[in-house]
Parts: sequence; structure tokens; C-alpha cells
Amino acid sequence: MPLSALLAAVDPPQLLPAREQMAFTLGFHIVLVPFGVAFTFMMLVCHYRALRRDDHEALLLAQRWSKVAAVLFAVGAVSGTVLSFELGLLWPGLMGRYGAAFGFPFAYEGLFFFLEAVFVAIYIYGWKRLPPWPHFCTGVAVTLASVGGTASVIAANSWMNQPAGIVLSHGRVVQVFPSKVFFNGAFWWEMVHMFLAAYIVAGFMVAGVYAWGLLKGRRDRYHRLGFLVPFTVASIAMPLQFLVGDTIARQVFEREPAKFAAIEMVPRTGDHIPETLGGIFIDGKVRYGLPVPDVASVLAAFSPSTTIQGIDAIPPAVRPDDRVVSFVHLAFDVMVGTASLLLLMALWFGWLWWRRREVPVNRWFLRAASVCGPVALLSLWSGWVVTEVGRQPWTVVGLLLTRDAVTTVGNLWPLFATVLAIYLCVGVGAVLVLRAMHRRWLREGTEAVAVPYGPEPPAPVPAASERGFGAEDV
Repeated sequence: MPLSALLAAVDPPQLLPAREQMAFTLGFHIVLVPFGVAFTFMMLVCHYRALRRDDHEALLLAQRWSKVAAVLFAVGAVSGTVLSFELGLLWPGLMGRYGAAFGFPFAYEGLFFFLEAVFVAIYIYGWKRLPPWPHFCTGVAVTLASVGGTASVIAANSWMNQPAGIVLSHGRVVQVFPSKVFFNGAFWWEMVHMFLAAYIVAGFMVAGVYAWGLLKGRRDRYHRLGFLVPFTVASIAMPLQFLVGDTIARQVFEREPAKFAAIEMVPRTGDHIPETLGGIFIDGKVRYGLPVPDVASVLAAFSPSTTIQGIDAIPPAVRPDDRVVSFVHLAFDVMVGTASLLLLMALWFGWLWWRRREVPVNRWFLRAASVCGPVALLSLWSGWVVTEVGRQPWTVVGLLLTRDAVTTVGNLWPLFATVLAIYLCVGVGAVLVLRAMHRRWLREGTEAVAVPYGPEPPAPVPAASERGFGAEDV
């Protein structure tokens, strides 16, 4: 029997359901993060534009987007609360041994969450009650609080990848340096990478809704502006994300060699390592992949002679099994592949805008834009698989194995089923509420709807749906 199978045999039975539940709840919750961080920013872009230019449609967009953001914030509050309980219930080994360090960023996250909740309420309540600019500033506070909360969670996650700021004695934490825990070696790169991903996901998902409306013939200024703002934000973030991602890959190569070996699916240490496209890892060998000579070594340190540590260099007792290596590698391929498609869309958009200075009405472009949101979400999920699964079998790299972190008490499958039911109810409820809001807004239209402290609704322009939405409208 292979050594990996022998090691798996000693895993507690609670490990599989705990992993499945954590993966599901994290996958659900991470969808909401871009809307707290980036969607509220795009809402403020429209709000600012409306106040500076007396723009009726921009103010209407800001008002309606704020209601969507409030619904998603409520869903995120439920899913985030479940996640916080899961850390203690499913992973007592982590919280018991390293809670003094790991829990520190979450304490700050709780404060930022409280502030975000307060200012979300003020912003929504203040549409017809506050003066324009003070009201706008409460929206700025919402975005800043969401940024602080997300950064705190990223600090906790990055600490698990590159732990720092603690002093151990006989396996126990005896001293904590909070600033070093928070600003650990992986924090800044993970934070920038995640925030750019948030702008990309939220931008493409929101723009996709309006791209679909444009395809259906709703080519009024409201829909064109609703498409232009988020798609522009996402398009600006895409090339920056590639630069950041390329830099992070080299950081992982230097500081997390085991994860890099899994990402590149390198069986043996050596130089002139190819970049393998696709493929799976079976019995310590790469099968069915398409190798591109020397590229992995070049990406690691700009030289084909760069030596990359292989899976064989990882001690057998903590070596990831073949399934983990295959899963991480394929997730990385999906992340890069989907991101490349989105970059092409951003370039296509830039080229069309440069040629005509108007929102593209090309139907092929709008069809592609309408599916960019799901593609961006798939890229986000794949990136988190690389981050989380890539450090297995560790929960805290070099300090705590995942099998030692999980609870060993009780049957976790009923708990998993309960959480699934809760998330299903919350998710379906949110979709129904958003659909009802969408239908009401379609019935109301845009031109005759009064907006708080805004200009008078513009007179209908019969030819507006026939002409392009050009730079003079923006």
C-alpha cells in the first residue's frame, strides 16, 4: 500500500465532512465579498458623478445599487456568522493552539463589520433625509469599512500560509506580536490580489446584467451607463491583476516551494522545468499534460536554468497526495485561463471605445460581456482553491497539520446538512428579493422616476435608443 494511503488511513472520520462544509461555506461567502468591497465603490462612482454633473440616471443607479448592496450585505452577515462558528466547532485544534494569533485579525474584522452595518443603515436611510454631500460621505464609510474587514480576513488567511509574529514554547503560543501577525510575509500580496479580484468579479457581474439588457433592446442612457461604469472598472483592474499575479507566483516560488511544486505539477527537483498545461498527477508522474519547455523555470526566476523544488523534495510524512497535486494544478490552469479570457475582453472593450468613444453595441461583444460575470467568478473560486488546497496537508504551514486541527468528536454530516439547508434558504431568498426588485424597476422605467435631491427627470429623447452612447454622454 502506498505511504499516502497509509497516512490517509489515520485521518479522523470528521476530517472529510469538515473539509466539505468549510469548502462549501467559504465558496458561498466569497461570492459576496466583491460586492461589499467593489460594488459599493462603483455605487459611489455613480453617486459622485450625479452630484458633480446633476446626472439623473447616475443618481438613480446609485440609489438602486445601494438597495442591492444592502440585500447582499444581509446575506453576507448570515453566511459570515456561520463561518465564525465553524472555526470553533470544526477546527478546535487551530483555535485552541493558535487562537491567540489567528483570532487577532478576526477581532478587527468584527469591528469593521459593525461599522459597515451602521453606515449601510445610515446610507440607505439617508436617501431622502440627508443633504447630498454628507450622505455621500456615509457611503464612503461603507466602502472603507468593507475594505478593512476584508483585509482583516486576508491577514488571518495569509498568516496560515506564512505564519509569523508568535513565540512558541513546548508547542504552545507564549507571546504574540500583533503587527507581525497581521502584516505577515504573504499579507500584502494576497490583499492586493484579492482586492483586484473583487473589482474584476463585481465589475463584470454587474456589467453583465446591463449587457443582457442592451441585448434585449434596452439601449437607453440608464442601461448604457449601468454597463459602462462597472465594465470600465473591471477592465482597468484586469491588466493590473496579471502583473500582480505574476509577481505573486515568484513570491510563492521563493517562500512556499511545496505549493509552487503542486501548482506547476513538478514531480522531481530540477531545472529547465516545463509549464504543463492540463494533465493529472498519478503515482508521482505527470500524465496527459501538454508541456511547454522551460516556461515554468522562466516564470519562477526569469531563467530556464532556474531550479524548482519538486514533489519528491517534500518529506513523505507531509507530502500532498496525487489528488491534491492534480486539483491544485488544474485549479491554477482554470484561474489563468479564465483570467486570460477576461483580459481579452478588457482589451476588446478598450479598442472599441478608442475607435468610437461609445458603449459598444456590437452584439457579439455584448453576448460575450453578458457571460463575463460567471467566468470571473469561476476564476475567483479557482484562485482560492490554489490558496487553500495548495498548502495541504497543513492548516498552518509548518506548524499544524489539518488532521490535527479538526475536531474528533461527533458525526459532522448532520451539521453539514443543516448548514446546506440554511444557505439554500438564504440564497434562494436573496435571489427572489433581487428578482422582485428588478421587475419593479423595469415597470417603473427610468426617465419618469424622481430621485432624491437630484435634477428633474429628463425629457424623453425618442432617438436615444438608436444612437451610440458616446463620450459626450459620459
